[in-house]
Amino acid sequence: MNKAQPPLIGCEGATTLLESLTELVIRAGEAILAVNRSTMNVAGKGDGSPVTEADLAADHIIVEGLTRLAPQVSLLSEERVDLATPPYKDSFFLIDPLDGTKEFVAGRNEFTVNVALVTQGVPLLGIIGAPALGLIWRGIVGKGAERLTLQGGAGLQGVPIRTRPCPPRGAPWTVAVSRSHGDARTEAFIDARGGAVRAVLGSAVKFGRVAEGEVDIYPRLSPTSEWDVAAGHAVVVAAGGKVTDSNGSPLHFGLGREDFLVPEFIAWGDPAAAP
Repeated sequence: MNKAQPPLIGCEGATTLLESLTELVIRAGEAILAVNRSTMNVAGKGDGSPVTEADLAADHIIVEGLTRLAPQVSLLSEERVDLATPPYKDSFFLIDPLDGTKEFVAGRNEFTVNVALVTQGVPLLGIIGAPALGLIWRGIVGKGAERLTLQGGAGLQGVPIRTRPCPPRGAPWTVAVSRSHGDARTEAFIDARGGAVRAVLGSAVKFGRVAEGEVDIYPRLSPTSEWDVAAGHAVVVAAGGKVTDSNGSPLHFGLGREDFLVPEFIAWGDPAAAP
């Protein structure tokens, strides 16, 4: 849904919005956790992916909140993609209300709420909330990144995070891989790094682990949706990493790619390791 005369939001504007956006992610996470997974309705989308009442509840909270906080800024949510009118050339919010719905339906805890602010096709701000883990990763490119721990009534406890240098020659890489998605190209890429240790994770938690220096790299050399990638992209870059395609070229978002697909990406903890 596009608004008239969309603004161009830079680093300072993103900083102003950060706390309010974080609060929306927390509220969306609470709504997801309030859904009874054993009795909820699960429907299928046209692409075969599941959608639940938890996805829709989180979407409602985030969209309502963004419309109130920044009514002049366009937004694109996975659950409202039918309303999208690309290209988004200025600034817009890119939202996945529940990333890892398969993990959520299966009863696992590695699902996230992803909110990104994208400016001129590049993620500037990203927030990844993992409500069942009690964690939030967030960052603004050029300002740094942090991991927040949800402390219940005690509020949030935050620590700065940073990606780590690539392993020395001969040492194994730790590679984040998906529990729900796999493909031959990604496996071949990992196998080319002899002795790589696979860290099997769900949803955008993989980006968070790269950003905090727990893993070295997160490759996905098959298509995924822009809303799955944008928030993690911003957090990893804010933490000192880099996100590219397999040739080392930058990614762009919201510019009208068919079905909002990212053909491939690699999140590098150490930018020097990228092509």
